[in-house]
Amino acid sequence: MDKIIVKGLKLYAYHGVNPEEKTDGQNFILDITAYVDLTVPCESDNVEDTVSYAKIIKEATRIFLLQKDDLIERAAKRVADGLLERFDKIQSVTVLLKKPEAPIKADFEYTAVEITVGR
Repeated sequence: MDKIIVKGLKLYAYHGVNPEEKTDGQNFILDITAYVDLTVPCESDNVEDTVSYAKIIKEATRIFLLQKDDLIERAAKRVADGLLERFDKIQSVTVLLKKPEAPIKADFEYTAVEITVGR
């Protein structure tokens, strides 16, 4: 299956189980892989025949910022489900949600969850 990829979408949001995460917020990074049959748009060269990555970014951002979740698992699932619901050309989608500033006393690059949902 072909893919449309958005890598490194940086968003500031208020997800987390600690009170300060809900009030102060923090940075998150989303990598989104949408599995789509790109045969028709490759031939037609028409944006209407594909899923615009600009629209994927706009919708993922809207969904991610819509509410405050305790768990990044839930936030990632909401984004994945929402993209499937919004774009009927997407057959499945993987959302890798990174939390680089998780309040843990350790030296790490990021914590993350990866959710894949399909039709």
